Amino acid sequence: MPSVVALIPARSGSERVPQKNVRTLARHPLIAYAIATARQAGVFDRVVCSTDSSEIAEVARRYGADVPFLRPAEYATATSPDIEWITQTLERLEERYDLFAIVRATNPFRGPDTFQRGLEQLLATPEADSIRAVELVKQHPGKMWVVEGRTMRPLLDQSHLDVAWHAGQYQALPEVYVQNSALEIAWTRVVFATGTREGRTVAPFLTTGYEGFNIDDEEDWERARALVRSGAASLPRVERPRRPYPAAG
Repeated sequence: MPSVVALIPARSGSERVPQKNVRTLARHPLIAYAIATARQAGVFDRVVCSTDSSEIAEVARRYGADVPFLRPAEYATATSPDIEWITQTLERLEERYDLFAIVRATNPFRGPDTFQRGLEQLLATPEADSIRAVELVKQHPGKMWVVEGRTMRPLLDQSHLDVAWHAGQYQALPEVYVQNSALEIAWTRVVFATGTREGRTVAPFLTTGYEGFNIDDEEDWERARALVRSGAASLPRVERPRRPYPAAG
Protein backbone atom coordinates (compact mmCIF):
# COMPACT_ATOMS: atom_id res chain seq x y z
CA MET A 1 0.00 0.00 0.00
CA PRO A 2 1.48 3.41 -0.94
CA SER A 3 2.26 5.80 1.90
CA VAL A 4 -0.01 8.86 2.16
CA VAL A 5 0.28 12.11 4.10
CA ALA A 6 -2.70 14.36 4.79
CA LEU A 7 -1.91 18.08 4.47
CA ILE A 8 -4.31 20.51 6.16
CA PRO A 9 -3.76 24.10 4.95
CA ALA A 10 -4.70 26.77 7.48
CA ARG A 11 -3.26 30.20 6.81
CA SER A 12 -4.15 33.02 9.18
CA GLY A 13 -5.20 35.73 6.73
CA SER A 14 -8.73 34.73 5.74
CA GLU A 15 -10.51 37.90 4.61
CA ARG A 16 -14.05 36.84 3.71
CA VAL A 17 -14.48 34.86 6.96
CA PRO A 18 -12.03 36.28 9.53
CA GLN A 19 -10.27 33.65 11.67
CA LYS A 20 -12.18 31.00 9.72
CA ASN A 21 -9.98 28.04 10.57
CA VAL A 22 -10.36 28.49 14.34
CA ARG A 23 -13.88 29.88 14.34
CA THR A 24 -16.25 27.67 16.32
CA LEU A 25 -18.90 25.60 14.60
CA ALA A 26 -21.00 23.41 16.93
CA ARG A 27 -18.55 23.53 19.86
CA HIS A 28 -15.32 22.95 17.91
CA PRO A 29 -13.08 25.11 15.70
CA LEU A 30 -13.62 24.49 12.00
CA ILE A 31 -10.18 22.95 11.56
CA ALA A 32 -11.04 20.27 14.12
CA TYR A 33 -13.42 18.60 11.68
CA ALA A 34 -10.74 18.36 8.99
CA ILE A 35 -8.31 16.84 11.47
CA ALA A 36 -10.93 14.38 12.76
CA THR A 37 -11.89 13.38 9.22
CA ALA A 38 -8.27 12.72 8.25
CA ARG A 39 -7.49 10.76 11.42
CA GLN A 40 -10.63 8.65 11.17
CA ALA A 41 -10.17 7.86 7.48
CA GLY A 42 -7.57 5.24 8.34
CA VAL A 43 -5.65 5.76 5.09
CA PHE A 44 -3.10 8.38 6.16
CA ASP A 45 0.29 7.67 7.65
CA ARG A 46 0.47 11.18 9.07
CA VAL A 47 -1.78 14.24 9.43
CA VAL A 48 0.15 17.50 9.05
CA CYS A 49 -1.18 21.05 9.38
CA SER A 50 0.51 23.75 7.31
CA THR A 51 -0.01 27.18 8.88
CA ASP A 52 1.80 30.46 9.31
CA SER A 53 0.07 31.09 12.67
CA SER A 54 1.30 29.91 16.07
CA GLU A 55 -2.29 30.22 17.35
CA ILE A 56 -3.68 27.94 14.63
CA ALA A 57 -0.75 25.58 15.17
CA GLU A 58 -1.62 25.25 18.84
CA VAL A 59 -5.28 24.53 18.06
CA ALA A 60 -4.30 21.96 15.43
CA ARG A 61 -2.03 20.17 17.90
CA ARG A 62 -4.80 20.10 20.51
CA TYR A 63 -6.97 18.18 18.08
CA GLY A 64 -4.30 15.70 17.05
CA ALA A 65 -2.50 17.09 14.00
CA ASP A 66 1.26 17.42 13.63
CA VAL A 67 2.69 20.91 13.05
CA PRO A 68 6.41 20.26 12.61
CA PHE A 69 7.12 23.83 11.45
CA LEU A 70 5.35 27.06 10.55
CA ARG A 71 4.73 28.07 6.95
CA PRO A 72 6.82 31.07 5.80
CA ALA A 73 4.75 34.25 5.54
CA GLU A 74 5.49 34.63 1.82
CA TYR A 75 3.65 31.33 1.19
CA ALA A 76 0.59 32.42 3.19
CA THR A 77 -0.71 35.50 1.37
CA ALA A 78 -4.15 35.84 -0.22
CA THR A 79 -2.58 35.28 -3.64
CA SER A 80 -0.07 32.54 -2.79
CA PRO A 81 -0.63 29.47 -5.01
CA ASP A 82 -1.04 26.14 -3.25
CA ILE A 83 1.95 24.66 -5.04
CA GLU A 84 4.30 26.87 -3.00
CA TRP A 85 3.33 25.62 0.45
CA ILE A 86 2.80 22.07 -0.80
CA THR A 87 6.33 21.92 -2.24
CA GLN A 88 7.84 23.55 0.84
CA THR A 89 6.04 21.14 3.17
CA LEU A 90 6.90 17.98 1.24
CA GLU A 91 10.54 19.05 1.01
CA ARG A 92 10.83 19.80 4.73
CA LEU A 93 9.13 16.69 6.08
CA GLU A 94 11.72 14.18 7.22
CA GLU A 95 9.77 11.28 5.69
CA ARG A 96 8.96 10.81 2.01
CA TYR A 97 5.42 9.85 1.01
CA ASP A 98 4.11 8.33 -2.20
CA LEU A 99 0.90 10.37 -2.16
CA PHE A 100 -0.46 13.46 -0.46
CA ALA A 101 -4.01 14.61 0.15
CA ILE A 102 -5.16 18.18 0.74
CA VAL A 103 -7.73 18.14 3.53
CA ARG A 104 -9.26 21.60 3.60
CA ALA A 105 -11.08 22.87 6.67
CA THR A 106 -13.66 24.58 4.46
CA ASN A 107 -15.63 21.32 3.96
CA PRO A 108 -17.00 20.41 7.41
CA PHE A 109 -19.62 17.92 6.17
CA ARG A 110 -17.18 15.68 4.35
CA GLY A 111 -16.65 12.41 6.22
CA PRO A 112 -13.75 9.95 6.49
CA ASP A 113 -15.30 7.74 3.82
CA THR A 114 -14.69 10.50 1.25
CA PHE A 115 -10.95 9.89 1.47
CA GLN A 116 -11.33 6.14 1.63
CA ARG A 117 -13.34 6.16 -1.61
CA GLY A 118 -11.12 8.76 -3.24
CA LEU A 119 -7.88 6.91 -2.56
CA GLU A 120 -9.40 3.63 -3.73
CA GLN A 121 -10.53 5.28 -6.96
CA LEU A 122 -7.15 6.91 -7.63
CA LEU A 123 -5.27 3.65 -7.08
CA ALA A 124 -7.68 1.97 -9.51
CA THR A 125 -6.91 4.65 -12.12
CA PRO A 126 -3.18 4.17 -12.87
CA GLU A 127 -3.24 6.64 -15.76
CA ALA A 128 -4.18 9.51 -13.40
CA ASP A 129 -1.69 11.76 -11.64
CA SER A 130 -4.33 12.91 -9.17
CA ILE A 131 -8.01 12.88 -8.29
CA ARG A 132 -10.16 15.90 -7.52
CA ALA A 133 -13.69 16.43 -6.23
CA VAL A 134 -16.19 17.87 -8.70
CA GLU A 135 -19.95 18.33 -8.95
CA LEU A 136 -22.37 19.25 -11.71
CA VAL A 137 -22.56 23.01 -12.26
CA LYS A 138 -25.79 24.83 -11.44
CA GLN A 139 -24.91 27.89 -13.52
CA HIS A 140 -23.79 26.48 -16.86
CA PRO A 141 -20.93 28.27 -18.69
CA GLY A 142 -22.93 27.88 -21.90
CA LYS A 143 -25.28 30.53 -20.52
CA MET A 144 -22.53 32.93 -19.40
CA TRP A 145 -21.65 36.19 -21.12
CA VAL A 146 -18.74 38.62 -21.36
CA VAL A 147 -19.76 42.29 -21.33
CA GLU A 148 -17.83 44.43 -23.81
CA GLY A 149 -18.87 48.05 -23.57
CA ARG A 150 -22.53 48.39 -24.55
CA THR A 151 -22.86 44.82 -25.89
CA MET A 152 -21.95 41.33 -24.80
CA ARG A 153 -20.92 37.99 -26.29
CA PRO A 154 -21.19 34.39 -25.05
CA LEU A 155 -18.29 33.28 -22.87
CA LEU A 156 -18.02 30.11 -24.95
CA ASP A 157 -18.05 30.20 -28.76
CA GLN A 158 -21.33 28.68 -29.95
CA SER A 159 -21.26 29.73 -33.61
CA HIS A 160 -20.98 26.09 -34.72
CA LEU A 161 -24.26 25.09 -33.04
CA ASP A 162 -27.69 24.94 -34.66
CA VAL A 163 -29.19 26.09 -31.34
CA ALA A 164 -26.93 28.14 -29.11
CA TRP A 165 -26.50 26.82 -25.58
CA HIS A 166 -27.68 30.13 -24.14
CA ALA A 167 -30.95 29.69 -26.04
CA GLY A 168 -31.56 26.08 -24.97
CA GLN A 169 -32.84 24.28 -21.89
CA TYR A 170 -30.38 23.26 -19.16
CA GLN A 171 -31.24 19.59 -19.69
CA ALA A 172 -30.10 19.81 -23.33
CA LEU A 173 -26.66 21.20 -22.48
CA PRO A 174 -23.53 19.05 -22.23
CA GLU A 175 -22.69 18.03 -18.66
CA VAL A 176 -20.10 20.34 -17.11
CA TYR A 177 -18.54 19.91 -13.68
CA VAL A 178 -17.06 22.43 -11.29
CA GLN A 179 -14.41 21.63 -8.71
CA ASN A 180 -15.05 21.86 -4.98
CA SER A 181 -12.65 21.49 -2.08
CA ALA A 182 -13.85 18.20 -0.64
CA LEU A 183 -11.02 16.02 -1.92
CA GLU A 184 -7.64 16.32 -3.64
CA ILE A 185 -5.18 13.43 -3.70
CA ALA A 186 -2.08 13.31 -5.89
CA TRP A 187 1.11 11.33 -6.39
CA THR A 188 3.92 13.28 -4.75
CA ARG A 189 6.14 12.78 -7.79
CA VAL A 190 3.94 15.08 -9.88
CA VAL A 191 4.78 18.06 -7.67
CA PHE A 192 8.46 17.81 -8.47
CA ALA A 193 8.06 16.56 -12.04
CA THR A 194 5.50 19.13 -13.23
CA GLY A 195 5.60 21.96 -10.68
CA THR A 196 1.85 21.54 -10.15
CA ARG A 197 -0.26 19.99 -7.42
CA GLU A 198 -2.39 17.91 -9.82
CA GLY A 199 -0.11 16.81 -12.67
CA ARG A 200 -1.29 16.39 -16.25
CA THR A 201 -4.06 13.79 -15.92
CA VAL A 202 -6.78 14.30 -13.31
CA ALA A 203 -9.50 11.81 -12.40
CA PRO A 204 -12.94 13.10 -11.30
CA PHE A 205 -14.35 12.30 -7.86
CA LEU A 206 -18.08 13.01 -7.90
CA THR A 207 -19.36 14.37 -4.60
CA THR A 208 -22.93 13.96 -3.41
CA GLY A 209 -25.20 15.79 -0.99
CA TYR A 210 -23.35 18.22 1.29
CA GLU A 211 -20.04 16.39 0.86
CA GLY A 212 -18.76 19.19 -1.38
CA PHE A 213 -20.21 22.10 0.61
CA ASN A 214 -17.56 24.85 0.90
CA ILE A 215 -17.48 27.63 3.48
CA ASP A 216 -16.08 30.55 1.52
CA ASP A 217 -17.95 33.56 2.93
CA GLU A 218 -20.23 34.66 5.77
CA GLU A 219 -23.36 33.50 3.94
CA ASP A 220 -21.86 30.00 3.66
CA TRP A 221 -20.99 30.10 7.36
CA GLU A 222 -24.54 30.93 8.38
CA ARG A 223 -25.88 28.23 6.09
CA ALA A 224 -23.50 25.69 7.65
CA ARG A 225 -24.77 26.61 11.12
CA ALA A 226 -28.37 26.28 9.94
CA LEU A 227 -27.67 22.86 8.40
CA VAL A 228 -26.18 21.65 11.68
CA ARG A 229 -29.04 23.04 13.79
CA SER A 230 -31.69 21.47 11.55
CA GLY A 231 -29.92 18.13 11.32
CA ALA A 232 -29.89 18.34 7.52
CA ALA A 233 -26.11 17.78 7.48
CA SER A 234 -23.84 15.93 9.90
CA LEU A 235 -20.40 16.90 11.15
CA PRO A 236 -17.64 14.33 11.69
CA ARG A 237 -17.26 13.11 15.25
CA VAL A 238 -14.57 15.10 17.04
CA GLU A 239 -12.75 13.69 20.03
CA ARG A 240 -12.24 15.87 23.09
CA PRO A 241 -9.11 18.00 22.53
CA ARG A 242 -5.97 17.41 24.55
CA ARG A 243 -6.70 20.71 26.28
CA PRO A 244 -10.15 22.35 26.30
CA TYR A 245 -10.94 24.73 23.47
CA PRO A 246 -13.07 27.78 24.37
CA ALA A 247 -16.53 27.42 22.84
CA ALA A 248 -17.89 30.51 21.11
CA GLY A 249 -20.93 29.53 19.04
